[in-house]
Amino acid sequence: MSTALAKEIDLRSPVGGVVSSETSSSQASDDDLGSGRPNEKTAGVRSNEVSTALPLGVPSEEKRFWFQRNKTNYDPNAIATQPSVFDDPDTAKEYQPPASWENIHRFDPAARWTWGEEYSLVRKIDWKIMIWACIMFMALELDRANIQQAVTDNFLKELHMDTNDFNLGNTVFKLSFLCAELPSQLVSKWIGPDRWIPAQMVLWSIVASSQFWLSGRRSFLVCRSLLGILQGGFIPDIILYLSYFYKHHELSLRLGFFWTAMSIADVLAAFLAFGLLHLRGLHNYSGWRWLFLIEGLLTLVLGVISFVLMPPSPTQTASKLRGRKGWFTEREEIIIINRVIREDPTKSGMHNRQPITPKLLWKSMKDYDLWPLYILGLMFQIPETTPTQYLTQTLKGLGFGTFKTNLLVIPSTVAHMFTMMALTYIAEIWGELTFTAAIGQVWAFPFLVYIYMVDITKIHKWTAFGIMTLLLSYPSAHPIQVAWNSRNSNAVRSRTVSAALYNMFVQASGIIASNVYRKDDAPRYKRGNRVLLSICIVNMALYTLTKIYYVKRNAYREKKWRAMTEDERIHYLATTTDEGNKRLDFRFAH
Repeated sequence: MSTALAKEIDLRSPVGGVVSSETSSSQASDDDLGSGRPNEKTAGVRSNEVSTALPLGVPSEEKRFWFQRNKTNYDPNAIATQPSVFDDPDTAKEYQPPASWENIHRFDPAARWTWGEEYSLVRKIDWKIMIWACIMFMALELDRANIQQAVTDNFLKELHMDTNDFNLGNTVFKLSFLCAELPSQLVSKWIGPDRWIPAQMVLWSIVASSQFWLSGRRSFLVCRSLLGILQGGFIPDIILYLSYFYKHHELSLRLGFFWTAMSIADVLAAFLAFGLLHLRGLHNYSGWRWLFLIEGLLTLVLGVISFVLMPPSPTQTASKLRGRKGWFTEREEIIIINRVIREDPTKSGMHNRQPITPKLLWKSMKDYDLWPLYILGLMFQIPETTPTQYLTQTLKGLGFGTFKTNLLVIPSTVAHMFTMMALTYIAEIWGELTFTAAIGQVWAFPFLVYIYMVDITKIHKWTAFGIMTLLLSYPSAHPIQVAWNSRNSNAVRSRTVSAALYNMFVQASGIIASNVYRKDDAPRYKRGNRVLLSICIVNMALYTLTKIYYVKRNAYREKKWRAMTEDERIHYLATTTDEGNKRLDFRFAH
């Protein structure tokens, strides 16, 4: 958000030779566009190029959503290149990408492209990058969540365990997952997510498959711990990887699809469990053993394929297996790189295989401006996570059979997918993150009140099923908050660490949620439901406080920035040691 504040000028006006907005929209067609190809590996900002630059696009002309693009208000031939700090020679040199950046040979501030080109390219990125990211996430969800299906097949009884042992297993998994988040992210930043993520998948698939041979409580806890350690860091790794290809608002929407893929995996898991649990008795083994083995082997195959389908960066897609010419043309690479870097110049701050030093790690960890989001990550999902983890057991307790129970989790999962995507779209259309994210708490509140006041184990089982389905159909703010955290990091170094820290807090919330319902509170769990209801109320207050915090922080910086002259601002940009979201010209999203 710093790019528009570098100098208090309209970057589409004639200042510095950049032409006005009257000639920068539909009147400027793709016939006016230059190739934008830098001649040198260390492409830089050249004053004469900036002064004679072609027209820029008008920000209001961007149609972020497909339903906004109709014949009357959308011109695919209008220039899409948005104003940025690179359009003014005084500020451009302060944001110049380093020569070590892997995409420097495609960086060119004089490049221009149309909306038709950009939207077509985004769709191509979705097909090449996003879909496979979703498939990998589905594999992770299958292997970490199939324990929910296993417990419907006498899993606990055969391993001589009870509810508290099951809770302990969930806690061990999430604690291991949490502890591995940051180390995994650091390894990924060092060797590259294109290498580390497929390696993670292969390693955890071996552990997931080995659950076929579980013999009791000890082996169960060991496998859950190993699975958590090897899966930890996968989500922030993927988020950092996707940020190389997408703008901020695009990433927010794609993360909505990303977590929708998780819900799709849950639906597929129910159908797979319905079939695989019927293998009970095959070679004298239980159905849940076949469930773990077959789904683990599926992940192994996907992990091996991921070594091929994950290129290191937008400009490094060429290889023997992906094709010697790569996935994108030279022009497409120029558009990908420049549209992203113009929106957020900090994305060129580090090479994609550059490790985080201990000093940079500590600096990122003590970034207090991101802690409101971490606290939200710790709290916001607890009211819904606990009922979700116990849904299959609750349904069995209501009198539904094993196979029907696995099918009855599907309606809430499907509804949750639609409400989550709707919430993500609303946040971007409305331009309001905090209060949109809080809608999930408002949704859950009346249902939590009901299950606290009414013993659902004593009402008609289909009525109880309906109440639980509506509760768990809540619109999750997770995609919004992950992208929100990325926006407010404003540096690759901060984004790398903050993604892991945020997810660590989310995993910690899972640990708390796994221990709300206790054996001595079964089967109604009135005490547990009172805790969930209290947390839901606290969460509403936390969202309000987060909004106030970021509004106040922005107002404080705006006051200081406005008090500076233009020369003082330019001097600040040239000499400041402030980094990332600590810069005076940065404004927090909220």
